Amino acid sequence: MTSETRILLVEDESSISDPLTSALEREGFAPVVARTAAEALELASSTEPDLILLDLMLPDGDGRDVCRSIRVHSAVPIIMLTARGTEVDRIVGLEIGADDYVVKPFSSGELIARIRALLRRTSATKELPSVFQVGDLTIDQASRLATLAGEPIDLSRKEFDLLIELVRSAGTVVTREQLMAEVWDENWFGSTKTLDVHIGWLRKKLGYDTSDPRYLHTVRGVGFRFATPEEFSSAV
Repeated sequence: MTSETRILLVEDESSISDPLTSALEREGFAPVVARTAAEALELASSTEPDLILLDLMLPDGDGRDVCRSIRVHSAVPIIMLTARGTEVDRIVGLEIGADDYVVKPFSSGELIARIRALLRRTSATKELPSVFQVGDLTIDQASRLATLAGEPIDLSRKEFDLLIELVRSAGTVVTREQLMAEVWDENWFGSTKTLDVHIGWLRKKLGYDTSDPRYLHTVRGVGFRFATPEEFSSAV
């Protein structure tokens, strides 16, 4: 990474932010530190970071509220930093818009590896074609919007990223491991139930019918396959 890769570190504890800032600088990143929720929102807007490291426990608020506010107008990658590492906490954090979740204490080496992996995935997604059309489903990657029969679908960041990964491989089986590595993180250590939860939410929003799944098909013991435009054409 070059010094142009801006990292916004939201952390009020100097014992964590100071050594982490030094480690990020050694790796060629350009870190900026915010110590409060208010400062985080201000710097997220003014500095336009390439990635945000967001502590949950801040002196003037909850990092999850900061994440929600940022997600209203930005798709910047967010890694949450927290001392709370239960599965429920991770699922909630990911559902409100975080891309990854790191539990304290962590090594700077592990965190930087996660940063690089997330930036690689974000860069790869940007290179995909802007608009997908499958049946009544239209996905506009540039604006991160999806519509079904002309009606907008309310998708979280993770649900949208999951949909993109499935559609880009339409017609072929995507393994559970591939989805976890691409949509979450190649170093993800949590339960794969997280994937099942998001697949369930995505199916519901796509109008899932057990007798006619249409878009998203389960390949038992392997993963999932998304329908191709040709499958819908041949059904007409």
